[in-house]
Amino acid sequence: MTDDNDSRPPAIDPAVQAEWDRRYADRPQLWSGRPNGALVAEVAGTPPGRALDVGCGEGADAVWLARGGWDVTALEVSGVALERAAAHAREAGVDIRWVHAGLAEAGLPPASFDLVSAQYPALPRTPDAAAERALLAAVAPGGVLLLVHHAGMEHHEVHDGGDDPADYVWPSMVAALLDDDWQVEVDEQRLRVVPEGGAGAHHVEDVVLRARRLQ
Repeated sequence: MTDDNDSRPPAIDPAVQAEWDRRYADRPQLWSGRPNGALVAEVAGTPPGRALDVGCGEGADAVWLARGGWDVTALEVSGVALERAAAHAREAGVDIRWVHAGLAEAGLPPASFDLVSAQYPALPRTPDAAAERALLAAVAPGGVLLLVHHAGMEHHEVHDGGDDPADYVWPSMVAALLDDDWQVEVDEQRLRVVPEGGAGAHHVEDVVLRARRLQ
């Protein structure tokens, strides 16, 4: 599944796609099916515009945004997840632009989104900070980057077969790149509003970074 405006599938690391396809295929539904609490808390009541949902998973956030009047582009590396997300959108009667790609490889138009939402993303860390810079580059002047992650995971110990936090991007890394063109509106750790069910429900606190691009 690709953006309708481009007949060529964007580049995706095959190993990354295979791993996430496996995670989704292992369960009929990986997440709760409801929008993330931090997204609802930070965005509810905001005048809708163009939104990018980074790592949209099974589509709950994208559908919630679209129902609120946002023009949504949803990005995901897992084809299995995208098929579920598209089905969710059809059931909800909303139109969403789906992009099957990694963030750094997607070739998104720069400075095009009034909201860039990344809720608990698994963005690979690279020496050139490609994912962090892609997040920032996507935000339009006056727009907002909302990045939410599980508190404490950045320094979490690696267990056998588990993910290494050093391989991924965390909010502190994005915050470190913000310059005078940005205004930090929220940078805090808070209790998480947890939907019942779904993977990740055991995490109880979030790190929330909301930054507005001034120019």
